[in-house]
Amino acid sequence: MKSKYIFFLILGIDVLVLFLEISELSISYHEASMLYGKVTFLQIIERASLFLFGYNDFALRLPMIALHVLSFVLLYKISKSYLRYDRDRLWLMFIFVLLPGVTSSAILVDNAGFVIFGLLLFIYMYKKVPQLYIYFLLSIYAIIDGGFLYLFFSLIFFALYNKDKSFLSFNLVAFLISMFFYGIDTQGLPQGHFLDAIGLYCAIFTPIIFIYIFYVLYRRYLTREMDILWFISSVTLLVSLLLSFRQRIYIEHFAPYLIVALPLVAQTFATSYRVRLKIFRTKYKAAFVLSLVFLLLNSFLVLFNKYIYLILDNPQKHFAYKMHIAKELSKKLKTRGIDCVNTDGSMQKRLKFYAISKCKQYILDEKPINDNNLSSNVTIRYNNKIIYNASVTKINIK
Repeated sequence: MKSKYIFFLILGIDVLVLFLEISELSISYHEASMLYGKVTFLQIIERASLFLFGYNDFALRLPMIALHVLSFVLLYKISKSYLRYDRDRLWLMFIFVLLPGVTSSAILVDNAGFVIFGLLLFIYMYKKVPQLYIYFLLSIYAIIDGGFLYLFFSLIFFALYNKDKSFLSFNLVAFLISMFFYGIDTQGLPQGHFLDAIGLYCAIFTPIIFIYIFYVLYRRYLTREMDILWFISSVTLLVSLLLSFRQRIYIEHFAPYLIVALPLVAQTFATSYRVRLKIFRTKYKAAFVLSLVFLLLNSFLVLFNKYIYLILDNPQKHFAYKMHIAKELSKKLKTRGIDCVNTDGSMQKRLKFYAISKCKQYILDEKPINDNNLSSNVTIRYNNKIIYNASVTKINIK
């Protein structure tokens, strides 16, 4: 009973923090492009939420938080097959909600959160339902989102390893269908971005946790402890690193697959810790505490990220700059009685979400933040520091 209370306490605080973060964010250009671009399954979900709850930031991000909550529950249920004790599972869930990549996928409108949920749903169902239902689920995945392409690729190797010809054939067909609809981006000249990929993985999982994930996957390969979680995580990780030798990869396409490895990581850590005498557990305690400190510090910085502008000379170097400004800018314009402007394509699309349409009557032109000479300037301040400055010019149209 105590474990159940802690479970809901972790989830409740997590959701509360996410809702607090929503009030601090504006729609980004990437999110606006998804919302107003070609029709996707995620776009349909988002538009349904906006239709029901109105065009606001909470309605925009509500589906991602809902998927995050479902992912939280699924991961907890999956972890019961790998972790014997309730306290180990609760620690795993605490780490899960603190991971930078998980936090971003829970609040940003991107297919990463949807893929995490889809992967966890598949793994949970794989051991619970007849194979016919699994085929049906994977068939849906092949059509609705290209993010599951690497799932089919991983399952091909899983089927080969288990000599399951029917599962191999099905996933091969599903992989080809997904390739036909979505493909793999191989544009640009061949360039090495291996170190960039490693750096991004470390940013998403923190360096210590990413290194330990890599270690666990390699160790299980040597000991032949390779189950479906191992194949999904390790094959996709290997593909991403191989691709990074040629091109810059979109890490959000691959990172969700490493989330799947968390039960394996927790199981290995818990087993390694408990088989040792207390005097030999110091390095494990130190690694765990250090990882926890990094995660808590990251969560603190994300929650109070606007204060970081106070120490930056160039606001555009802020990691969340692209998620700021638009909402406040739309409010400033509306207070001046302006409900349409002509500005650069990126900001234009973002302002559209906040009911600022495109027109030729007003021109919004971004200026350097130290340019305060124009009386028609619109400035955005966070904690009394200017982070955005623009001029609004009215054009007389005859």
